[in-house]
Amino acid sequence: MKGVRRITENVIETKSYNFAIDVINTYKKLQEDKEFILSKQFLRSGTSIGANVMEALRANSRKDFLFKMNIALKEANETEYWIKLLIDTGYLKGDSYIELISDCKEICRILNAIVRSTRENNPDYIKEDEESYIDWSLIE
Repeated sequence: MKGVRRITENVIETKSYNFAIDVINTYKKLQEDKEFILSKQFLRSGTSIGANVMEALRANSRKDFLFKMNIALKEANETEYWIKLLIDTGYLKGDSYIELISDCKEICRILNAIVRSTRENNPDYIKEDEESYIDWSLIE
Protein backbone atom coordinates (compact mmCIF):
# COMPACT_ATOMS: atom_id res chain seq x y z
CA MET A 1 0.00 0.00 0.00
CA LYS A 2 3.01 2.27 0.32
CA GLY A 3 3.54 4.60 -2.63
CA VAL A 4 5.07 8.03 -2.87
CA ARG A 5 5.57 9.42 0.61
CA ARG A 6 5.90 12.98 1.78
CA ILE A 7 8.19 13.71 4.70
CA THR A 8 8.04 16.93 6.68
CA GLU A 9 9.50 18.03 9.98
CA ASN A 10 6.10 17.72 11.66
CA VAL A 11 5.20 14.15 12.65
CA ILE A 12 1.41 14.52 12.55
CA GLU A 13 1.55 16.39 9.25
CA THR A 14 3.65 13.62 7.70
CA LYS A 15 1.61 10.75 9.16
CA SER A 16 -1.77 12.25 8.23
CA TYR A 17 -0.61 13.05 4.69
CA ASN A 18 0.80 9.57 4.12
CA PHE A 19 -2.31 8.05 5.67
CA ALA A 20 -4.44 10.05 3.20
CA ILE A 21 -2.47 8.47 0.35
CA ASP A 22 -3.26 5.01 1.77
CA VAL A 23 -6.92 5.97 2.13
CA ILE A 24 -7.12 7.10 -1.50
CA ASN A 25 -5.44 3.90 -2.72
CA THR A 26 -7.78 1.79 -0.59
CA TYR A 27 -10.75 3.77 -1.91
CA LYS A 28 -9.67 3.00 -5.48
CA LYS A 29 -9.56 -0.71 -4.62
CA LEU A 30 -13.02 -0.54 -3.04
CA GLN A 31 -14.37 1.17 -6.17
CA GLU A 32 -12.93 -1.62 -8.33
CA ASP A 33 -14.76 -4.09 -6.07
CA LYS A 34 -18.00 -2.15 -6.62
CA GLU A 35 -18.31 -0.81 -3.07
CA PHE A 36 -19.55 2.76 -3.47
CA ILE A 37 -21.36 3.85 -0.31
CA LEU A 38 -19.09 3.02 2.65
CA SER A 39 -15.98 3.78 0.62
CA LYS A 40 -17.10 7.36 -0.01
CA GLN A 41 -17.56 7.99 3.73
CA PHE A 42 -14.15 6.41 4.38
CA LEU A 43 -12.53 8.59 1.70
CA ARG A 44 -14.05 11.80 3.07
CA SER A 45 -13.13 11.24 6.70
CA GLY A 46 -9.72 9.70 5.96
CA THR A 47 -8.51 12.56 3.78
CA SER A 48 -10.08 15.20 6.02
CA ILE A 49 -7.67 14.35 8.85
CA GLY A 50 -4.64 15.73 7.03
CA ALA A 51 -6.54 18.72 5.66
CA ASN A 52 -7.56 19.75 9.18
CA VAL A 53 -4.05 19.16 10.52
CA MET A 54 -2.68 21.40 7.77
CA GLU A 55 -5.21 24.11 8.64
CA ALA A 56 -4.35 23.79 12.35
CA LEU A 57 -0.64 24.16 11.70
CA ARG A 58 -1.34 27.44 9.95
CA ALA A 59 -3.91 28.68 12.48
CA ASN A 60 -4.15 32.34 13.52
CA SER A 61 -4.50 31.57 17.21
CA ARG A 62 -4.12 28.82 19.75
CA LYS A 63 -7.92 28.58 19.96
CA ASP A 64 -8.15 28.06 16.19
CA PHE A 65 -5.31 25.51 16.36
CA LEU A 66 -7.15 23.56 19.05
CA PHE A 67 -10.43 23.72 17.16
CA LYS A 68 -8.89 22.33 13.95
CA MET A 69 -6.91 19.62 15.76
CA ASN A 70 -10.13 18.58 17.51
CA ILE A 71 -11.85 18.25 14.14
CA ALA A 72 -8.89 16.19 12.84
CA LEU A 73 -9.24 13.91 15.88
CA LYS A 74 -12.96 13.46 15.27
CA GLU A 75 -12.32 12.62 11.62
CA ALA A 76 -9.63 10.11 12.63
CA ASN A 77 -12.04 8.43 15.04
CA GLU A 78 -14.69 8.28 12.31
CA THR A 79 -12.17 6.84 9.86
CA GLU A 80 -11.26 4.11 12.35
CA TYR A 81 -14.96 3.21 12.53
CA TRP A 82 -15.24 2.95 8.73
CA ILE A 83 -12.11 0.79 8.48
CA LYS A 84 -13.43 -1.60 11.15
CA LEU A 85 -16.80 -1.76 9.40
CA LEU A 86 -15.19 -2.42 6.01
CA ILE A 87 -13.02 -5.17 7.49
CA ASP A 88 -15.85 -6.79 9.46
CA THR A 89 -18.13 -6.83 6.40
CA GLY A 90 -15.45 -8.41 4.23
CA TYR A 91 -14.84 -5.48 1.90
CA LEU A 92 -11.27 -5.13 3.18
CA LYS A 93 -9.36 -8.39 3.50
CA GLY A 94 -5.75 -9.24 4.21
CA ASP A 95 -2.89 -8.13 6.39
CA SER A 96 -2.34 -4.81 4.60
CA TYR A 97 -5.53 -3.47 6.17
CA ILE A 98 -4.29 -4.35 9.64
CA GLU A 99 -1.52 -1.82 8.97
CA LEU A 100 -4.13 0.70 7.81
CA ILE A 101 -6.12 0.49 11.03
CA SER A 102 -2.91 0.48 13.07
CA ASP A 103 -1.81 3.70 11.35
CA CYS A 104 -5.23 5.24 12.00
CA LYS A 105 -5.08 4.35 15.70
CA GLU A 106 -1.60 5.86 15.93
CA ILE A 107 -2.86 9.09 14.36
CA CYS A 108 -5.74 9.12 16.87
CA ARG A 109 -3.27 8.75 19.77
CA ILE A 110 -1.04 11.55 18.47
CA LEU A 111 -3.97 13.91 17.86
CA ASN A 112 -5.44 13.09 21.26
CA ALA A 113 -2.11 13.97 22.90
CA ILE A 114 -1.87 17.22 20.92
CA VAL A 115 -5.40 18.26 21.88
CA ARG A 116 -4.89 17.32 25.52
CA SER A 117 -1.54 19.10 25.88
CA THR A 118 -2.80 22.19 24.06
CA ARG A 119 -5.74 22.43 26.45
CA GLU A 120 -3.55 21.88 29.51
CA ASN A 121 -0.96 24.44 28.42
CA ASN A 122 -3.45 27.11 27.40
CA PRO A 123 -4.11 29.62 30.18
CA ASP A 124 -7.20 30.88 28.34
CA TYR A 125 -8.80 27.45 28.19
CA ILE A 126 -11.79 27.15 30.49
CA LYS A 127 -12.78 23.64 31.41
CA GLU A 128 -16.52 23.32 31.14
CA ASP A 129 -18.77 20.64 32.48
CA GLU A 130 -22.09 19.64 30.95
CA GLU A 131 -24.00 21.82 33.42
CA SER A 132 -22.50 24.96 31.90
CA TYR A 133 -24.52 24.22 28.74
CA ILE A 134 -27.84 23.95 30.52
CA ASP A 135 -30.08 27.00 30.79
CA TRP A 136 -31.82 26.13 34.05
CA SER A 137 -34.33 28.97 33.70
CA LEU A 138 -35.93 27.15 30.76
CA ILE A 139 -36.39 23.95 32.78
CA GLU A 140 -38.20 25.38 35.82
